[in-house]
Amino acid sequence: MIEWMAIHLLGMPPLESTTGEGVDALIVWVHLLMLALFIGWVAYFCYAVWRFHHKRNPRADYDGVKSHASNYIELIVAGVEAVLLCGVAIPVWAKAVGQFPDANKSTLVYVMAQQYAWNVRYAGPDGIFGRQDMKYVSTGNVFGVDPNDPNGKDDIQLLNEIHVPVNKPVIVYVSSKDVIHSFKVPSMRVCQDAIPGLRIPCWFIPTQIGKFQINCAQLCGPGHSAMTGGYLTVESQADYDKWIKSKTPLPASTSGGSIFE
Repeated sequence: MIEWMAIHLLGMPPLESTTGEGVDALIVWVHLLMLALFIGWVAYFCYAVWRFHHKRNPRADYDGVKSHASNYIELIVAGVEAVLLCGVAIPVWAKAVGQFPDANKSTLVYVMAQQYAWNVRYAGPDGIFGRQDMKYVSTGNVFGVDPNDPNGKDDIQLLNEIHVPVNKPVIVYVSSKDVIHSFKVPSMRVCQDAIPGLRIPCWFIPTQIGKFQINCAQLCGPGHSAMTGGYLTVESQADYDKWIKSKTPLPASTSGGSIFE
């Protein structure tokens, strides 16, 4: 029922991860609360217009309202909000930040946002990310990978292209090169601000093969709309392995040099 309401009533894209049910539940319940408040306020407005029409009240009443019904309604609304906070929002947040999957059994991806694109980095076949340092950051090396670190020679760097295998946890380490961005994949129900100087992890488990758009959930400048040029491709493990192999840099002896030199 929650999923149906999220998709058909709120216009959200179909859920394609195992970690988004709580997010959908929170969004739906908050909208239901807002709908109830909207109906209640409209009904009260109509009643007030009718009840206090000048024909029924030709003279002002200086005693005011003696009923405490509004206080009780306010307490009820506050109670519902407390239930949503403690019963839905906090558990969803706790799972997102406190139940990270094992990194050794997950797909690890580094994402560096910039105006106006997504830089993506993989560890390569050796599974080890090369050392990073801010002093190495440049136009061609946005992650600041140490060119002298052999572990970084096979690292893969791409633009606006993320591939992950289906039914396997994905941990994305998000940062920014310039201003505050926000890495958002609506179909996966994942959203994480990208803040300069910080590397913040978020995770999800994709359940469907397909291609999903990446959005920036923060207004990051006049070219903000160009951030929709990034895509997350979910594929089988075999197809993912082939893709990783096709993107792996050739050895220096074959290619004539490293991409980081």
